[in-house]
Amino acid sequence: MTEWRTIIEPFRIHSVEPIRMSTPAERAGWLATAGWNLFGLHADDVIIDLLTDSGTGAMSRDQWAAIQHGDESYAGSPSWFRFQAAVQALFPFRHVIPTHQGRAAEKILFSVIGGPGTVVPSNAHFDTTRANVEATGALALDLAPVLPPDAILPFKGDMDVAALERTIAEVGRDAIPAVFLTVTNNSMGGQPVSLANIRAVRAVCDRHGLPLFLDACRFAENAWFIKLREAGQAHRSIPDIVHEMASLVDGMTMSAKKDGMANIGGWLAMDDDDLAERCRTQLILTEGFPTYGGLAGRDLEAIAQGLAEVVDEDYLRYRIRSTAYLGEALAAMGVPVVQPIGGHAVYLDARALLPHIPPLEYPGQALACALYEEGGIRGCEIGTVMFGRQPDGTELAARMDLVRLAIPRRTYTQSHIDYVIEVVERVAARAASLRGFRITDAPPALRHFTARFEPLGG
Repeated sequence: MTEWRTIIEPFRIHSVEPIRMSTPAERAGWLATAGWNLFGLHADDVIIDLLTDSGTGAMSRDQWAAIQHGDESYAGSPSWFRFQAAVQALFPFRHVIPTHQGRAAEKILFSVIGGPGTVVPSNAHFDTTRANVEATGALALDLAPVLPPDAILPFKGDMDVAALERTIAEVGRDAIPAVFLTVTNNSMGGQPVSLANIRAVRAVCDRHGLPLFLDACRFAENAWFIKLREAGQAHRSIPDIVHEMASLVDGMTMSAKKDGMANIGGWLAMDDDDLAERCRTQLILTEGFPTYGGLAGRDLEAIAQGLAEVVDEDYLRYRIRSTAYLGEALAAMGVPVVQPIGGHAVYLDARALLPHIPPLEYPGQALACALYEEGGIRGCEIGTVMFGRQPDGTELAARMDLVRLAIPRRTYTQSHIDYVIEVVERVAARAASLRGFRITDAPPALRHFTARFEPLGG
């Protein structure tokens, strides 16, 4: 297919919502009121919101039309059967358990399989996954290879298979209820996982009799990277690649707020009959009946339609290329970013850009706050604030200190992204003047959502 300089969105804008403009002085005041925590800002005070790609995308004309078909029957709704069929068309597991979002699926699963003395290995657990594992008393263990942020490799999200073998030998097979692969690997910069790596991890799990699960919230983006980058995959359709990914695992957790193209929803799926029964019992206690799982029928309809749209190659080509456009522009001006550019976000390397701020003074938080104050851009710290707090209450520097600029699906145009590039350029020019932060108040878990900060120095 011809590659053009201009990235054309494969859609037309049908409805718009206004953006309220603001000044740096106004934003500085709002930031202080929020305790320098970007999660605490009023969304109307944000110009370009790149906090997350979770549930923030624009739904299509056909998704809004599907919502009108939503049937709100408590049990056995036609919307449930359409949702189930759409999930199983891509992930043909026998049991599909709907939930109101991905973390609910995690909560149910780890409440059933976790517990004190257990270990859940992954290529890299993201924040809520780690918290739900640790809430049961289990250990959430990351087994991604240690690689420099700027190392350009096609599948930096892969699990270290040798490290998995060592972990099984050290803790024992009986201590591991399941192995997880996150696709794409959010904590490591939105990096994809190869089919070869999934097969290799599957082989280890088979030798030791261990179940393998996907955290599959960005499965379509991962499949597109496989098609682009993995030898022998270029001729395959995206659904075909997804089917193989599913065939190599025993189950999955899913946030439909990402590659489900919806504003809410998720599911848990598996083939194990006994495990499914135990999970459904937890679902009924916490979410709802097994044919709606905390969702309205209209939400089930929107997800079903979204799953048909997310595997469209025109959409995926645009999605991955438009994210790369931002990352490539920043890298060209000398801003350190995680390479290669991931699927759903660009990750600024705050530790490299702000070497004068130690990790325990949170360089990622400092950079994220500066981007908001300068240009009203809301990003998300992915570093020591998010991952530094240990289960015993101590604090360690995270592997990396990043700021994630997550791109909502089908929401912003190229001119919005050009504005983001300008704002980052201005902040990078005065990087040496930025100060670190200290935490003044925080909960014991998932502190990055609600912690309050204050800047250090004069």
